[in-house]
Amino acid sequence: MRSTDAVVIGAGQAGLAMSHELARLGIDHVVLERGRVAERWRTERWDSLALLTPNWMSRLPGHDYAGPDPDGFMTMPEVIGFLDLYARRFAMPVVEETEVTALHRLGGAYRLETTRGAWLARVVVVATGHCGVPAVPGFAAALPRDLLQLTASSYRNPGALPPGGVLVVGAAASALQIAEELRAAGRKVVLSAGRHTRVPRSYRGEDIWRWMELAGMLEDRAEDQVDIRRARAQPSLQLVGGMPRRNLDLGTLRAAGVRVIGRAMGAEGRVMRFADDLAVNLAGAQKPLESMLARIDTLADALGAPHEAWPAPLQGFGPMPTRLDLAGEGIRSVVWATGYRRDYAWLRIPGLVDERGEVRHRGGVAPARGLYLLGLRFMRRRSSNFLGGVGADAAAIAAEAVRHLATTSGRQAA
Repeated sequence: MRSTDAVVIGAGQAGLAMSHELARLGIDHVVLERGRVAERWRTERWDSLALLTPNWMSRLPGHDYAGPDPDGFMTMPEVIGFLDLYARRFAMPVVEETEVTALHRLGGAYRLETTRGAWLARVVVVATGHCGVPAVPGFAAALPRDLLQLTASSYRNPGALPPGGVLVVGAAASALQIAEELRAAGRKVVLSAGRHTRVPRSYRGEDIWRWMELAGMLEDRAEDQVDIRRARAQPSLQLVGGMPRRNLDLGTLRAAGVRVIGRAMGAEGRVMRFADDLAVNLAGAQKPLESMLARIDTLADALGAPHEAWPAPLQGFGPMPTRLDLAGEGIRSVVWATGYRRDYAWLRIPGLVDERGEVRHRGGVAPARGLYLLGLRFMRRRSSNFLGGVGADAAAIAAEAVRHLATTSGRQAA
């Protein structure tokens, strides 16, 4: 069994940022990765996807975007290259093709069972991030087997789907982008939309992310939220990356010919049931949109930015069907873009995972001493799971790890 002071699990943006910070503080460590560096970006994203955030926001500790197009949006190959270069530039101790299958407490340390042997460490950082396992509703199993079912992680492009219509379920960025791409490819598309977060791509002369950063929204702290569980469950912003900048919301999809209906509720053979709740969810998205823009307006007015009217509420979608015969509608594929859940079955520490399947933590510090998390949504601040925000959390967790190591005895023997 090999030993080190710290083990980081995952070599995505969070794990690599953590490695940089541990190395900066002189902490001996390894990064264990089930696949390759940036594995999820390589294998769990569709072909045309670009980052929602502009390139100038792509910044990790010691490694900022330095290309010729700071206002553009990285494609998936560019993101992979950005993270690959980061790992090589700092000679990060990444051990690839090594999946952690179990984590046990062993005295004052942790034993990690992997597909390539065991490790012992006094500090473990779980940096597997927010996008774990696709959260597909249980009733999906009731749909007929000849209906192709994909998730946002397994969808690649319209040509990979059988001929016919497509039902896309979800209302966050992934669902809207996939629905738009399918419709542009000539497919009949029905979008089942639930609760969502609508924002304009640009506002008052700047990209919305520029305003959010200038207004301090990305630094909103988890402890200041009235309901942190709700904040962490908020759907991702309805945005699309690419130039020229353009809005993407349920209204633009409707204008493109996508049929928008309410939230999926169940299935009976080829018939799916939906809630008649689209009007409620549209209205529910307008209030936080206007609250955000009012906060931006205060700053924009002070800076003399050109005035711009708020986006009007979306209305007039008509009566919503509560049942849909998929065969009758010519729908042969379903894409579930319904978010993610974390799979922590390998964490063999009693009481660590709560009733919702999430690790208990406070700002990434778990109740088990020496165990930390990184890269989760709204972990410490609104930008915690962003490529441009995880670095600050990594620095804080590295400082916590140093304090823990200072209070324990020398390195554990194998």
